[in-house]
Amino acid sequence: MKAGFYETDITPALGMERPGDYMKAFVRRFHDPLKVRAAVISDGTEKVALVGVDTCSLVSVGKIIEVRKGIEDRCGIRADHVLIAASHTHAGGPFEGALREDVEGAPELVKDLMLNRSVAADPLYANWVMAQIRTTVCEADARLQEAVLSVGSGCESAAVANRGYRMKNGRTYTNPGRGNPDVLGPAGPVDPEVGVLSAWTLDGRLLGCITNFACHGTTFAYGAGTSADWIANLEHTVKSAMSPQAVVVFLNGACGDVCQSSEAPKPPPGAPLYESQETVSRFVGTRVGAEALKVMVTAQRGELGPVAAATTMLTLQRRKPDPERVERSRRLVAEGIRTGQTSTTDWIFAKEIAILDYLMSREPTVEVEVQAVQMGPAVFLANPAEYFCQLGLDIKAASPFPFTYIVELANGCVGYVPTEEAFSSTGGGYETVLTSYSNLEIAAGTRIAEASISLAKRLTPGAVPRGPEPPPFKDAWSYGVLGPDR
Repeated sequence: MKAGFYETDITPALGMERPGDYMKAFVRRFHDPLKVRAAVISDGTEKVALVGVDTCSLVSVGKIIEVRKGIEDRCGIRADHVLIAASHTHAGGPFEGALREDVEGAPELVKDLMLNRSVAADPLYANWVMAQIRTTVCEADARLQEAVLSVGSGCESAAVANRGYRMKNGRTYTNPGRGNPDVLGPAGPVDPEVGVLSAWTLDGRLLGCITNFACHGTTFAYGAGTSADWIANLEHTVKSAMSPQAVVVFLNGACGDVCQSSEAPKPPPGAPLYESQETVSRFVGTRVGAEALKVMVTAQRGELGPVAAATTMLTLQRRKPDPERVERSRRLVAEGIRTGQTSTTDWIFAKEIAILDYLMSREPTVEVEVQAVQMGPAVFLANPAEYFCQLGLDIKAASPFPFTYIVELANGCVGYVPTEEAFSSTGGGYETVLTSYSNLEIAAGTRIAEASISLAKRLTPGAVPRGPEPPPFKDAWSYGVLGPDR
């Protein structure tokens, strides 16, 4: 087998937008660099590329299709064999949101709301990041060399918490606040699995690894400057122990309702409580990185064939707001603009309904790609949602592969996709609220899960590498049979 890795810089300039909320925010300072990191793996017959991008989510599906086609044209890796996923750092650059070309022909109010009062992509930055993605994959491909691979999983549960909570009033709230006396308990699970696929030179040096873990990139969400978030600490931990030249590709798991444990109403023992964002980021990233290292030094190295990929497309309906709500939202939006009151929760979500109504008129359904990328006994199952954790666990439970890793926000972005239960009378939380970002049919999560499981079952898992058999027994150690002396 062969493996190649490469990374490039995509740190935005001061003054650019910093996505991650429903309103405008801007880059005021730098903390650590943002990167594109890529791995290319080949079994001699097929090649796949897995790409992690330090951004909150990806720009339009059309642009990502363009990037994947460019990779195929330049280095021959089939477009449907390329997986591109956002790390989901909330301290990234403007590689998500509307572009001016997306609102051509829209009413002036909608243009204003989408470009001037919401997160918007910067066309120059977006084009640069797209070029960097192509370059990173092609450079990784150019660096392919003979390698042995390993795959394994560890467990890190103290760093994360489900951010949805059952309340005494029978509903579910998102992030209800530390110490809230009305909290009964978490509304959903976490996924503590730390999945690591590593590539090593024939003389034992780490070339790079692909690490999968489910946690929002929100430890540096506000005010600390551009950052890869806790993923930077994950990278630092692995590189410090293994090799500064190793590339750490991060692919986020199903973390639509999972964030750092310090945000929980009752954080676990040892979780940072009132310390700085730096401390929280270090806590999450170092713990995940340390677990990844344990996996790397434990997993048996060998062949991880076959290499394969498969995709399928789903057509999903948007949830349509009723006409009365649309009209009420338009009035609220107009009044807020007139009075300058455009930062209230009511105004923000009214703005979202006004935008969604326009999107519905253009595109009442959404095409969603579900992708499987296989390396031997491991499969990465990718979708473009901020996917709820329970849905990811359901996929893992039904997969025929011994190592199944969910990758969210891949090859596009369709917003939050909760479980169907989250829309019930005991559900709730802002992820279930209708917005221009999150609006797919209630069964979307189930349909994505079914498609992911179907793709996994179309592929045949390869063997897990095994070490050499121990020599046959000869006799016991002569010292060991002695005693006792009284």
